[in-house]
Amino acid sequence: MLATISTLELIDEASELGQAVIQSDIYQEYIIAKKEMQDDLDAQKRIAKFNQLKEQYEEVQRFGRYHPDYDKVSTNIRQAKREVDLTETVSLFKKAERDLESLLNEICEIIAKSVSQTIKVPTGNPFFDNMSCSGGCSSGGGCGCS
Repeated sequence: MLATISTLELIDEASELGQAVIQSDIYQEYIIAKKEMQDDLDAQKRIAKFNQLKEQYEEVQRFGRYHPDYDKVSTNIRQAKREVDLTETVSLFKKAERDLESLLNEICEIIAKSVSQTIKVPTGNPFFDNMSCSGGCSSGGGCGCS
């Protein structure tokens, strides 16, 4: 006789898993890094400048290279992005964010594989995502499933 698990039990288990993630060191480091970045006035100024330039860039992109300010705006946004990325609190936050994303991807993969080995889960890594059977089983059997 097969044991079945009710939807409510699944929701409870998912809630417990969520709480375990929230209590993890990785999540706590993410929260600390996020707060430090938000409290860093220099980082916030750089982010605000980048967002302002991003709006200009999107406007210029409508016309592409034909816009008279295309080169200037493109250069400015790349410089602003680099300034943001080189800000210590931003880089620490991005690292913490990647670590949390990796944890969540790993959890998703474990859950998917416990259901079926043929379930494909995006990993957040384009290299590994492209190695999976993105076309489904009808794509010629390249994925090895039958």
